[in-house]
Amino acid sequence: MSEFVAGGGLINRRAWVKGAGMGAAASFLVPAAATEDWMTHAGQAQNAYGSPSAFSRIRRERTGGHPFAPAAGSSSTPLQKLNGTITPNSLHFERHHSGIPAIDPARHTLTIYGDVEKPIRFKYEDLLAYPMESHVYFLECSGNSFRNTFSKPADMTAGSLNGLVSSAEWSGVPVHYLLDEAGVKPGAQWVVAQGADAAAMSRSIPLQRIMDSVMVALYQNGEPIRPSQGYPMRLFVPGCEGNISIKWLTNLKVQSTPAYTRDETSKYTDLLKDGSAEMFSLEMEVKSVITSPSGKMTLNRKGVYEISGLSWSGAGAIQSVEVSADGGNTWAQAILQSDPKAYALTRFRIPWRWSGGSAVLQSRAMDVRGNIQPTRDLAIQKYSAAGLYHYNGIQSWKVTSDGRVQNVYV
Repeated sequence: MSEFVAGGGLINRRAWVKGAGMGAAASFLVPAAATEDWMTHAGQAQNAYGSPSAFSRIRRERTGGHPFAPAAGSSSTPLQKLNGTITPNSLHFERHHSGIPAIDPARHTLTIYGDVEKPIRFKYEDLLAYPMESHVYFLECSGNSFRNTFSKPADMTAGSLNGLVSSAEWSGVPVHYLLDEAGVKPGAQWVVAQGADAAAMSRSIPLQRIMDSVMVALYQNGEPIRPSQGYPMRLFVPGCEGNISIKWLTNLKVQSTPAYTRDETSKYTDLLKDGSAEMFSLEMEVKSVITSPSGKMTLNRKGVYEISGLSWSGAGAIQSVEVSADGGNTWAQAILQSDPKAYALTRFRIPWRWSGGSAVLQSRAMDVRGNIQPTRDLAIQKYSAAGLYHYNGIQSWKVTSDGRVQNVYV
């Protein structure tokens, strides 16, 4: 069996597991004596709410903000420091237009009105009595990765460039239960969702999508969703750009047409080179990013590394991911860590032997509909230079001969 499956040092996984490059794991060591201070006395007592180790300094990365309005801005998930596919609640990316409101759930309501037979107002406690569902879904800001549309590549981490995407188990009430109770009138085709923050974010969503898979989310990874994610309740629209999953949800208006709100006309449209704009392009495209090795990292030795990353698609489940170590000249099939699920992050892995020379690492994903992640050039081909949304081009990481990893355009 050949050790390599493509150029640039990508290794056959079976050969790797059988011993190609795993010598370090076969070393035999003498157990350490109880000489470290933490081995000589009892540790601290348990606390009421868990916290990470003081030695684990993982933080969100500040990626955007207004110099005169600090309440507005964004912070990204440090993708390069995490593993698996679930994002801890404390590291889930954030995007705020007017800060995080402190909402008392006892005073908050959700109203369904418009083209319905019976307008209904729900209290938080009312929703807790409805049947709930739990699903693992990714959430991605439509502006994620926009810095890769700039003329020069930004020398940043994987999280700073691509970390406005996170994944969690979301639990809540399917919206169709609530709309069925209100009674949608014939001719209704859209639902306008509005948040209760000072920005009053409002977006129009096709009724068909709302009735299919959308929920009023109340829990994230088992605990009540946090204020930064919309406490006490948010809309969650799987597979679509994050800003239509309205946080601090307070109104759902059923009507026959889109509302063409400020938030879906002045922004969150896709500007084209001919001066026109695409509206309601809600679904997020197929995408992947290598998270290790990735930007700002340094390889400190020659030998075998595991290339690992994340893939996702708003069209459904990921079908396959290919990896290249020679800038796209040759490709090899990566191993998917778990069974891909619709609208969920899928981690991929492949072993790679670094010989100490220059290399360019890339990944490209394909989803179940046959959509393939495009090159950077193809991804920006039809869009205006002022466009900031829905970029899904292939991410390229250059490894220099001294082991430094940096963002490049190929």
